[in-house]
Amino acid sequence: MKSSSLWNKVALASTSGPKFGVKTGAVLPVMSNNILFLPFRKTNPVALSTAIKGYISSKYDQHPDMFRQDLEVIDALRRDAVHVREPHTSGIKKIAAYAGQISWMGAKFPIDIGVEFTWYPALGYNTERPISQDNLKFELANVLYNLAALYSQLATASNRATTEGLRAACNYFCLAAGVISHIKTEVIPELRTAPPEDMDDGTLESLEYLMLAQAQECFWQKAVMDGYKDASIAKLAAKVSDFYGAAGDWGVKSEAVSSEWIHHTTAKHHHFAGAAQYRQACDCLEKRKYGEEVARLRDSITCVNEALKEARYLNKSVLGDLNGLKNRVSEDLKRAEKDNDLIYLNPVPPKSELKTLDRANMAVAKVPKETSEPQNFIGDSKEFGPPLFAKLVPFAVHQAASIYEERRDRLVNKNIIDELEILTTQIHDTLRSLNLPGSLQALEKPLGLPPTLTAHAEEIRQADALTRLQRSFSDTAKLKASDDAIFAEGRELLQAEAAENERLLAKYGTDRWQRPDSRTVASKLYTRTTEVEGYLVGAANSDEVVRNKFRNCEEMLRILSGSDRDIGNFVPSSRRAAIPPKLEGEVSRLRNSLNEVSRLESRRQRKIEALREKSKKDDINTSILAEAARLERELPNQAVVAAHFEDFFEQQLKKYEVDKQALKSETEEQERLLSQLQLSNAQFLAARAGDKSSRDREQALQKLENAYFAYKEIVSNLEVARKFYNDLANIVGRFRDECKAFVYNRRQEAMALESELSLPPLNSLSMHNPSSPAPAQIPRTYNAPQGPSRRTSLSGSSTLANNSGQDIPAPIATRASLGSPSLQNSGPVAGGTWNPEMGIKFGGLGSQGVQQQQQQQGGQQQGSNKTWDPNRGFKFG
Repeated sequence: MKSSSLWNKVALASTSGPKFGVKTGAVLPVMSNNILFLPFRKTNPVALSTAIKGYISSKYDQHPDMFRQDLEVIDALRRDAVHVREPHTSGIKKIAAYAGQISWMGAKFPIDIGVEFTWYPALGYNTERPISQDNLKFELANVLYNLAALYSQLATASNRATTEGLRAACNYFCLAAGVISHIKTEVIPELRTAPPEDMDDGTLESLEYLMLAQAQECFWQKAVMDGYKDASIAKLAAKVSDFYGAAGDWGVKSEAVSSEWIHHTTAKHHHFAGAAQYRQACDCLEKRKYGEEVARLRDSITCVNEALKEARYLNKSVLGDLNGLKNRVSEDLKRAEKDNDLIYLNPVPPKSELKTLDRANMAVAKVPKETSEPQNFIGDSKEFGPPLFAKLVPFAVHQAASIYEERRDRLVNKNIIDELEILTTQIHDTLRSLNLPGSLQALEKPLGLPPTLTAHAEEIRQADALTRLQRSFSDTAKLKASDDAIFAEGRELLQAEAAENERLLAKYGTDRWQRPDSRTVASKLYTRTTEVEGYLVGAANSDEVVRNKFRNCEEMLRILSGSDRDIGNFVPSSRRAAIPPKLEGEVSRLRNSLNEVSRLESRRQRKIEALREKSKKDDINTSILAEAARLERELPNQAVVAAHFEDFFEQQLKKYEVDKQALKSETEEQERLLSQLQLSNAQFLAARAGDKSSRDREQALQKLENAYFAYKEIVSNLEVARKFYNDLANIVGRFRDECKAFVYNRRQEAMALESELSLPPLNSLSMHNPSSPAPAQIPRTYNAPQGPSRRTSLSGSSTLANNSGQDIPAPIATRASLGSPSLQNSGPVAGGTWNPEMGIKFGGLGSQGVQQQQQQQGGQQQGSNKTWDPNRGFKFG
């Protein structure tokens, strides 16, 4: 016959938990009953408004006094949010409002605004070790974690003895899971840094499944209370078991989820697997499937026994649930086996032939709208109040303006001006190969200096060319040396950290020192090291080419820098007095071709200057603000980001299309003129064949002209080098800062690991007389799935390790209360004094103690009035 009313009562009584009022100021213990909640994260006060004010003052054109009220509000919001320390529904709005405004501010400010947010982990072994980051997303992740913690505590504080309380608790747990899921998928990926150890994927996955498991458990409890059919309750219980199993599996992969929680979830996993099989057995009894009923009851008792292997790590509430289920299943199994053996004679199928139980999932992670869409709650008459810093130009606009300037400069300088200067260089190379204009000048003006050479010499003297070049070389060398030193500092930090890790690895061995090496952890930094080294090597080669170019023309530049008499002494005079008519015609044609090329070069230089001026005056501030306003109107539910301005960029850059088109026509015209010049020069050389009277003068004039054009090229090369090293200074500066932060974090991590590894093992501690035998080793009952090994707690809770390297919490010696059954059965107590006949009792029952306790509950109580023998030592567990 079917009798599940007793189990209904057991399930209801054992899972209702203590009735915590939501308005009490008591701090709830994490394992106060048979469900868990998340503790709050703690933080230190920060001068958030001061940092924002300073950032506005230094980065924006607006005065920070315009936002005085907003600065006061953001400080008040943070203060209210971080002071939520107890489960009350009023805390939801306080935390969500601050988180919403922080999300909104992400569109106005960069992720690093110059304030170090300090938070303490809530889970793991380093809860007293603060973590600080100049990162708005880091602040948001911690605040949202506290929102999830608040939802979980509200669920625990709900009165789960009523259906309404269970419904509320289920909803709160689903909301807590939703917030954790939002942190995992939306906030942590934007963190740009490694997340804290209690916010890694393993920890967040474990916490999300834990919240879903407890939400499903609440629904299962409500189904029991409402008298659902056994088959439906079995489906609900099976899903509870799945959720707890996933929570435990992910918890083993986390360094922050405590072993106590893993034992709890493991026990719950087996507990609800047994409960599901029990309910399905009840359904089989109702459907007269007597053989299957026996099989499922046997599997149920197996699951319960698996859960009871965790008995020493479980609190009384969870242990009471398990014992109640075991008693109920044991009674029904005896009755079912007896009835089937004597009456029904149905074959009992093996477990492998039992149909897998169906699942009914009633718990889903629900992300609150206040968290997923905070902009919908921000407004003048909305829940989170008016948007803060609304009049501040969004940071995305500044980013977009910078992106536009970068693209404009790249288009103008790289795609147009650089191409034009390459064309000019081709002209100079052609003239140099044709020995022009030296050969023509020597023939046209056999005595004195040509006017063009005189003009070039005057330009050299006015610019103080040699001093200018030497100073530019010196300044470039200083910039390069500074970049080299900064980069070397960062690289040496990485090398020192890698050497330190190798030393510690050699000291402790690979079995104990399991921290990844530096190259694995900071692969991006090492990749950037190679990139910067390549930049520096390439730049050094380019610098050497420019220096060689200067060395080749330095002597001629010294002559050009001198007086006209000095130049005249260098340039020999020609003996020719008159030019034959045939040669004169060729000279005229060559001079015309050369003049056309010179005019083309002059026009091109004016175009380049005009294009640079056009780019300099290209101010888009007004138009980009109008575009930002349009985007905010069209996308009210989205934060404006730089990617939204792509169409705007394309439209603005169209103004340079005419210059790009002119480049093509400029190239075609130059090719025509150079071809004409080469033809005229060939005819000129043919006409004066055999005439060597002006050969020396031609060579001297050509050397001076070549030196002038080389000077112009060197000046341009040095300007490019100066800009390159200035830009590289920002890159190597960020590289060094990132190396410093990485090395600091690694050293802190190494110090913590060394502290843990240097603690003496617990089995070396002795509390017994040296002459007495050592206490027996406590057996390990928790076989965790494969994952990272658990380490000794730094917070004061010791752990023991079995031979497989997995740790278990050490039992704590506690004196039994005077009202406990163990003392009541030990003999009379007179005057509150200890009687030697009572013996000494310690809390934390071992496996034998659990069996004795079960026997006492079954009416088989055994007295424990033995006296203590000092030679036996202290026995724990």
